[in-house]
Amino acid sequence: MRLKKLMVSGLVAVVGSMILASASLGASHNPTGEFSTFGECPLNRASIEFCVHSVSSSGSFTIGKKTVPLVNPVTLQGGYEGEPKNLQFYGAENGETLSKTAQPVPGGLLGITAPTWWPGFIQTWFNNLINEGFTGVTATVELLGPSKGLTKIKLNTTNLLFEEGTALGLPVRIHLSNAILGSACYVGSESEPVQLNFSTGESGALTGSAGTLTANPTFTKLTFSGGKFVDGLYAAPGTNGCGGIFSFLVNPLVESILGVPSGSGHNSAILEGTLESGKASAVRASE
Repeated sequence: MRLKKLMVSGLVAVVGSMILASASLGASHNPTGEFSTFGECPLNRASIEFCVHSVSSSGSFTIGKKTVPLVNPVTLQGGYEGEPKNLQFYGAENGETLSKTAQPVPGGLLGITAPTWWPGFIQTWFNNLINEGFTGVTATVELLGPSKGLTKIKLNTTNLLFEEGTALGLPVRIHLSNAILGSACYVGSESEPVQLNFSTGESGALTGSAGTLTANPTFTKLTFSGGKFVDGLYAAPGTNGCGGIFSFLVNPLVESILGVPSGSGHNSAILEGTLESGKASAVRASE
């Protein structure tokens, strides 16, 4: 009987330790000081070399005939390891690797906006009525593939610094949300993603910039301020899931309004903001 109790106690202890271990693997961290922005860096992965935190506070997406300005900040965070030409990007500990930040689509479904010759305050009042009304639509860029662990994000720090080629690759879909469109209306899908290949150099008719680089005294944290990531070459596929059971009617309507499918050269994406990179060992040491 005593042996049986010992075995049961031992089993409970093992299971308990496994639960604690699995919980700690997904736990966020609490770096301090200049490294405080890296709280969701995947530091539980011992091989992570650098943490990344980027906030795009302005920019725009043009999909076919529609341009959506970036009015609400979008955050990208995680960490990376490996060789500069073959970096592996691991997602945020809480899974919010690319924030799902909704952006209002000017003019909504009907594409109606105030004439630019109207006084500014009247333009704002009128456009808000459309965007907040029944025809108002929001667009949210959502990352495809795993958002925790190894992601499909491609990062090339050499290209970023020297302003050439693809610096940041993101496979995404664009979620269009509206009472009429339903909750599952997208441009792009897992099988046919919108592949954004951002450059700090030239991409189609657009020109980006790495921004102004500053470093802390120990060079354990780099900050690119005023950077501009551009993609003037991505292709936009058609829509799917718009209108629920009436998608066979609504999908073609939305595609005609947006002007999709739309080939390379007819779409553009611009992200402007600040990117921070911190050495993982220094981030850990700050906790």
